[in-house]
Amino acid sequence: MLFGECKSILRRCEGDEPGKRDKFMKLVLIGAPAAGKGTQAARLVEHYSIAHISTGDMLREEVAKETELGKEAKAIMASGGLVSDEIIIAMVKERIKKDDCAKGFILDGFPRTVVQAEKLDEMVKLDKVVYINAPDDVMLERLTARETCPKCGATYNKLFLPSKVAGVCDVCGEKLTQRKDDTLEAGKARLETFHTQSEPLVDYYTKKGILFEVDGTAAIDDITKAIIEGLGEE
Repeated sequence: MLFGECKSILRRCEGDEPGKRDKFMKLVLIGAPAAGKGTQAARLVEHYSIAHISTGDMLREEVAKETELGKEAKAIMASGGLVSDEIIIAMVKERIKKDDCAKGFILDGFPRTVVQAEKLDEMVKLDKVVYINAPDDVMLERLTARETCPKCGATYNKLFLPSKVAGVCDVCGEKLTQRKDDTLEAGKARLETFHTQSEPLVDYYTKKGILFEVDGTAAIDDITKAIIEGLGEE
């Protein structure tokens, strides 16, 4: 599929089908590390004009603002611990109350467990859950090829989403780095965590009748097209 064809899909609401861009939509993206959740979330945000809620970004923001939640999360992370469900859930609960979520939102990185999903159900009724599925060997290959900008947070992949200049961020010109958890050993551990903690969400949301799956090994444009079609647009 050509990129131009996908862009036409993303712009569809501006022309032949007015109003769809403002469609109210509450979504969750599920997928293993390097499945492409962040990439697809950015495209869906543009298409539907809804908020992108990333728990990782939220944590960094709370810490930077030195809120009570941020201070608590910072202390836990500094000691090498994992931020508790209670903190993450509280942050999400406050985040979805903000004005930019009035027309809907995409949750990326939350829920990670069935317990978190049950708490989310108490807050809001989801429209759809998208599972971006791909084999572990594909995810490991992507993880070890991933590069991140330490300044602006932009993410690249040497295999299928490289920066224009090797090792340099397209957005701000900073030198790209590889995260410590993007090594082969760390990648295997992260995938195991996903299978143990997060994969049960697939069954959880399937039983609710709101989950659909897309092929995470497809081209980025084709994945976008499949998600938009799965959300009810031809």
